[in-house]
Formats: sequence, structure tokens, C-alpha cells
Amino acid sequence: MKRSILNSAFLLGAVIFVSACKPKKEIVVAPPAKTETKTDNSKAEALTLLNSKQLKFNTLSLKAKATLDIAGDANDVTMNFKMKDKETIWVSVTALGGMAEVARALITPDSIKIMNRMKSEYLKKPFNYIYNFTNKQVNFNTLQAILTGNAMGEFLTPESDVKQENGVWVVSGSKSELDYKLLFNTLFKVSETNLNDAKNGQALKVTYTDYQKLNESLFPSALQIKTLSKAKKINIDLQFVKIDGNVPVDFPFNVPKRFTVVK
Repeated sequence: MKRSILNSAFLLGAVIFVSACKPKKEIVVAPPAKTETKTDNSKAEALTLLNSKQLKFNTLSLKAKATLDIAGDANDVTMNFKMKDKETIWVSVTALGGMAEVARALITPDSIKIMNRMKSEYLKKPFNYIYNFTNKQVNFNTLQAILTGNAMGEFLTPESDVKQENGVWVVSGSKSELDYKLLFNTLFKVSETNLNDAKNGQALKVTYTDYQKLNESLFPSALQIKTLSKAKKINIDLQFVKIDGNVPVDFPFNVPKRFTVVK
């Protein structure tokens, strides 16, 4: 695998991300883990259970306080997300306490569009532009899973190793030179995703904390993304201050005429 799925986080940093407030909704406390290992759960039963806890939604409207640290250069921004499941991710990035928009992105399974208001530039590419940064395992659903606290569905399959460690489920394995390990909490939600490509010196770690109720499922109040690609490091901390599911959303994306198209 010449370019790993791990660099999807770098694309997220470039496309989406340029004081933490606690969410108003009540945090669901995960019960303590039981250290004994269960022997009465087949792999199929475990995968069915974990898949049943995946967040199911039609639309999402989110607001987050974020810190983006690229190679030690940290900046605080506010981000508004709007999503339609399996169809659209829209993001507005603002600075100065949300008063000035600096970037806007619109991602679909077919295309990637980015407005950089700081430079008056506009980028429009087919979705396969992402393969300049990643391999072809990365798809739109991968990006959406990272942002919504879902386990990456391509790993919740019978081909994975599924077992309990210290009272919680762990899903691990290798796929196209990519080693993966997903840790779940006692709510059966993913608490940590680890992807490693030793051959290319790349790693991605996503940590989720403080799940809260959203409709009939759970959504993380906070997530942290850490990436390493040889000497490049990006850390992204998101603290969601507003989480609404299955509400009306729109995806405005009007490019001013003065913007220069980036080839």
C-alpha cells in the first residue's frame, strides 16, 4: 500500500480543520468493565452487537470548539458541521470566536470542494483526488465514521480478530499492509481507533470520550485525532458544544467571482 488510509486524517486537516465547552446534554457513563473473558459469544454475535450500536442518522447538525496543531503550530477555531448520511459533509470553519469564516468545505462521495477565504481560492476536485493522500480503501463513509464516533465498517467483518480484553471488545487485524485495532467501551461504542502502516511510517489514533444520547443512539462529546506520517504530525481536538440529529439541514456553497480556482 503506497499511500495509507492513515493520511485520511491529513486530508481532514487540510479540507475541514484550519476552551472546551461542555455539552448541555447529559453524558452517559459507561459501566465498569468486567475483567472475566466471556466464552459464550461467537464472533458473529459480537459483530452483530457492535454493529447494532453504530450511530444511525439521516442528518446531523454539529458545532464544535477545536484546536488544530500542525507541527507545533496550534490554532483555536470554531467549526459547524452539517451532514447527510452517506451523501454530504459540509463544514464552515470560523475564527475570532466564530465571527469570521476562514474556510468552507463540501464533500460528497463524488467530489471535494474547498473555499479558502483567507486567500480567496477555490478548489474543486473529484473524490478520487483523495488518493493523492491515501489509498483506495478510503471512501466517503470512512471520513464520516471518524467524525461521528462510528467504528469503520470495513473492519467490523468476520475477517477481523474479535475478542474481549479486560472486559471490553477489541477488533483487530491487517488489511493491505494496514494494521488496525479498534477498542470499544462497555457501552459497545468505539473508544479508540488505531491504524498503523509500519512500511510507510504512518499512524493514526482517534480517541472518543464522553458519549451522550442522540435520538436512540450515542454520540461522542469529544474526539482527538493524532496522526504521524514520517516527520509530519497533526493533532486535532474537537469538543462538540451542539449536537442535533435528524433536523433540517442545507449545504450553502456559493463561490464569489473574485476567487481564483486552484488547479
